[in-house]
Amino acid sequence: MARRAIIVGAGIGGLSAGIALRTAGWDVRIFERSNALRELGFGVGLAPNAIAALRDLGLGDTIVARGFEPTRGEVRRMNGTVLKRAAIPRGILGGPFVVAMRPALYGALLDAVGVDTVTAGIEATGFTVHGDRVTLSLANGTSVDADLLVGADGVRSNIRRQLHPSEPPPRPSRIVSVRGAIDGAATHLGNADAIYYLGPGTESAFIRASATGIYWFLAVAEELVPPDVRRLADTVTSRVVAAKAVLAHLAPRFDDTFRAITSATSDFHYDGVLVDRDPLPTWGTGVVTLIGDAAHPMLPHTGQGAAQAIVDAVTLGKMLSGDTNVERTLRAFEAERQPKTAALVGQGRRTARFMRIRNPIVCYAREIALRAFPVKSIMKLYVRVNRRAGTDVRTG
Repeated sequence: MARRAIIVGAGIGGLSAGIALRTAGWDVRIFERSNALRELGFGVGLAPNAIAALRDLGLGDTIVARGFEPTRGEVRRMNGTVLKRAAIPRGILGGPFVVAMRPALYGALLDAVGVDTVTAGIEATGFTVHGDRVTLSLANGTSVDADLLVGADGVRSNIRRQLHPSEPPPRPSRIVSVRGAIDGAATHLGNADAIYYLGPGTESAFIRASATGIYWFLAVAEELVPPDVRRLADTVTSRVVAAKAVLAHLAPRFDDTFRAITSATSDFHYDGVLVDRDPLPTWGTGVVTLIGDAAHPMLPHTGQGAAQAIVDAVTLGKMLSGDTNVERTLRAFEAERQPKTAALVGQGRRTARFMRIRNPIVCYAREIALRAFPVKSIMKLYVRVNRRAGTDVRTG
């Protein structure tokens, strides 16, 4: 009889873990607190390590076909002045770098794991470990027994809270973010596949994420958003209204391209202040572990949030294949993944500080560095980061 794994959270990491563990011979059940199994219609960057992990799940070619591989980009000031143009040859990173709409990725993962594997609309409230078994308690008063519990329930994970009850709340970055997606507006990018804006305490990017779709984001130091706009954005229930309030204040500082795309967008989301958490020395206990944002929430400046959740899942599945001791293998899994993800958390914080710079002299020096630094050198640095965050695992 197959051993049973319970996964809490049906996001990208949870669904990936479901596929990986089922491939490894486990009987899998996934519980999701939301009533709807869906992802917001925004984009996700998938570096070569993520595509390699998706190939392990049997989905690499599907996602590459559904997404877009940018090869031409521009860096601009907010007023539209072009600081740098760059061509990025395909394969320079050692594999495809693909930008895809999250619903395309999520839909492929859900189809692969099977809708009948997921129970939606039920929140996990806690767990009890007894020997080599674990019991998950659910908000509807029922419970489920299993041989393995995987917390994939995000940055405010209930499973993490029980594992680490004295941990402080998520760490605010002092950066406010708005995201959006629009279909049929790719012509606004001209000859570029991506446009990146950089200004004092402000960054924004517009990236093709399908044949006709654009994913975009705006990130700004919170002190640049007036208190009345912040109060409105933080108190209204509509994320669209909140996003529009922030955009209305900041859009006049940008060029025509920025204003044309954002004004035509109807699919918005206001993230509020971006957060991460300090790395944990170890993630789980007994037959319980964490993956993805539940284990190592990182700022989006790494470009690795979704990728690391998928890599976690693939690594976990490989290491738990065969007749393994679950508790011992989970600690080995955490030892394999913790240093890599902790390094990325730190990298995200350093990059965010770089982007939050407001001093005019330092901003000018930053522009000079961006103009002078060869694209090939930037790509080599990205390759090194990608390899440190890669999919190589011990399977013992």
